[in-house]
Amino acid sequence: MRVGVPKEVKVQEHRVGLTPNAVREYTTAGHQVLVQTRAGEGIGATDAAYVAAGARIAADAAEVFASADMIVKVKEPQPPELKLLRAGQILFTYLHLAPDPEQAHGLLESGCIAVAYETVTDERGGLPLLAPMSEVAGRLAIEAAAFSLRKPAGGKGLLLGGVPGVQPARVVVIGGGVVGTHAARMAVGLGAEVTVLDRSLPRLRQLDELFQGRLRTRYSSVATIEDEVFAADVVIGAVLIPGASAPRVISRAMLKQMRPRSVLVDVAIDQGGCFETSRPTTHDAPTYEVDDIIHYCVANMPGAVPTTSSHALNNATLPFGLALAAKGEAALVDDVHLRRGLNIHRGSVTCEPVARALGLPAVAPEDALGMG
Repeated sequence: MRVGVPKEVKVQEHRVGLTPNAVREYTTAGHQVLVQTRAGEGIGATDAAYVAAGARIAADAAEVFASADMIVKVKEPQPPELKLLRAGQILFTYLHLAPDPEQAHGLLESGCIAVAYETVTDERGGLPLLAPMSEVAGRLAIEAAAFSLRKPAGGKGLLLGGVPGVQPARVVVIGGGVVGTHAARMAVGLGAEVTVLDRSLPRLRQLDELFQGRLRTRYSSVATIEDEVFAADVVIGAVLIPGASAPRVISRAMLKQMRPRSVLVDVAIDQGGCFETSRPTTHDAPTYEVDDIIHYCVANMPGAVPTTSSHALNNATLPFGLALAAKGEAALVDDVHLRRGLNIHRGSVTCEPVARALGLPAVAPEDALGMG
């Protein structure tokens, strides 16, 4: 198969869909790989490194999209890229369609076959292609919060971990999944006072055992969210419903009862955000204020550490990408976990949570693929 890797064009996005090591795996398997010039410069990968791995270099994105049977990216296609997609072409990337009707309609109109990293599953019920970026984002969320608490950044002038004799910051993590766990790990490591809220009692028990009493766990309810958020210096929004819009767990009215100059970090912003006052920001202008509360809502947080992120992502996506390259649509028929990543198929929405969020009809992926 002809596999194309365009340079990412989202604001401050420096990751790359395939690293040179991953390209070598594709070319060794007999596939042709076309990489847009300078696609890997954000991770220090030169065109020469891609050529050494067996790739061909394209002058621009138009050449990549026109020549490839499958496009491998990191972030969702931007408006100019949507116009380059064609019917039957496989797109393998993060999509986050639930809060993005414009992108969804563009993909539908293109007739492409769009497989989203964030809804591919594994045999344990996990999200293996979302997990590595969730790990990165969870850790970065605490770094972002620590910076935002500093006085020059507009914060209350609080050191996250405190010092002996001075109380540390109170960090509340809403959601005990991959993002929440890694955020908690970083916050505990820095010496903060940490509480994790979740609706799964088994997960809370796991976290209690994992951290051996170094954080508090509480069942997530309206009352406990209010109780913890009103006393917090930092709130990390780490809730996720796979494929669907994130639930709103903090209303604007609640901001007035929070500690002034506290920090909200919304890691769920890719799925629409879990705070009522959230709106996407960029690394160029990462924060804004509402009612004296600092909001950090960067939609591609892992893009700030593209070298770590690209290698971690490629480690996870490589087996699935190779299967798609080897079998095309048949890979979706053969592998139920990869099939769950199918969000758009030749003009139809094939992910029910996405269809529900966008108010569009859904077609079962099995029906779209003609599996009977």
